[in-house]
Amino acid sequence: MALSIGRRLYNLTSRREAPEGPSWPPRPKGRLIWLHAPRAEAVQGLVQLANKLAEEDGLATLMTGPAESGTLAPPTDQPAEVKAFLNHWQPDVLVLAEGEIRPALLFEAEARAIPVMVVDGREPYLSRGRDGWFPGLLRGAVQSLRQVFALDDTAARAWRKAGAAQVETAGRMEELSAALPCHEGERSALAEAMKTRPVWLAAAVPQAEEGAVIAAHRAALRLSHRLLLIFVPDNCTRVDALAKELEAQEGWIVARRDREDEIDAETSIYLPDSDQEFGLWYRLAPVTYLGGSLAGTGVQRSPLEPAALGSAIIHGPRPGAHGAMIGRLGAASGARAVGSAADLAEALADLLAPDRAALMAQAAWTVASDGAEVTERVLRRLRQLIGDG
Repeated sequence: MALSIGRRLYNLTSRREAPEGPSWPPRPKGRLIWLHAPRAEAVQGLVQLANKLAEEDGLATLMTGPAESGTLAPPTDQPAEVKAFLNHWQPDVLVLAEGEIRPALLFEAEARAIPVMVVDGREPYLSRGRDGWFPGLLRGAVQSLRQVFALDDTAARAWRKAGAAQVETAGRMEELSAALPCHEGERSALAEAMKTRPVWLAAAVPQAEEGAVIAAHRAALRLSHRLLLIFVPDNCTRVDALAKELEAQEGWIVARRDREDEIDAETSIYLPDSDQEFGLWYRLAPVTYLGGSLAGTGVQRSPLEPAALGSAIIHGPRPGAHGAMIGRLGAASGARAVGSAADLAEALADLLAPDRAALMAQAAWTVASDGAEVTERVLRRLRQLIGDG
């Protein structure tokens, strides 16, 4: 079939020989699903697909993306490199995240009968240049797609206008984060010890934030004198030194889990000694501060962990790798942003009202569960494409 003018021009402007002897690892045996993220922020959703495909279907996956994502680099979008890449990996299905269109790749995948689908679909755009430079190129490439799951109705309309036939508005995939487990006997015993006291959790707190967390706790105690802080440092080897500082220098009454200390009416701070029991702490604390977001390098734990277990979320201005998720939680009133220790204390005081914490936790749970449903929907369609291959 004759190539369109746009496609011929595109191929001419990208013509070069494939690299000599690319240093790719061996292809795994059996079926292989290629997952590509154009941005590092898009990798997380694809990782969930990869995990589910491995755990439930026994399928291998190949992950590509930009250098900062820590994944394998994709081929540049020119025919020789694309052919060399596909000759080596021979994927059974290709999944593209967001909206980047790589024409040489899509045309070669179509020629080899490799199904291609788009997830978390933003409005489509060419991987380099603009569609006007290559007449009909975008439409020709998009028409080969077997399925597009668009983020919203606006993106869905753009995909249909570009030429995609199978387009559905789905929303964004999120982590399929099952509620972290806990020992029910431990939970029951600790809940009994805490009785009806208000409780909050500071999760994975770096040393640079310890002072801010304690200052916020001290301020909140003026409004709720029975308030208990469950304080989990990001490095649990800090527990001994931290306990001594709190007790000797600041006069706090501290109970330590590693010593099996009892929590009594005088205990102000409870110090766990492990990062393996967050499922327990989220269940006990109606409010969670995500450590690392005030003065650290960013949130250390997934915000979907407390969301899945009904703990209202407070975070600082440094979300780190979880920025997109925290942004969506905030937009849905499922998380509260603070800028300082004083703001943290104010947010705590507000959320210690059980009805307010419950409303925020419910909003966060809705965001998390909606994203998980999108992921399952994508998985069902992906399995159909695998079966058709």
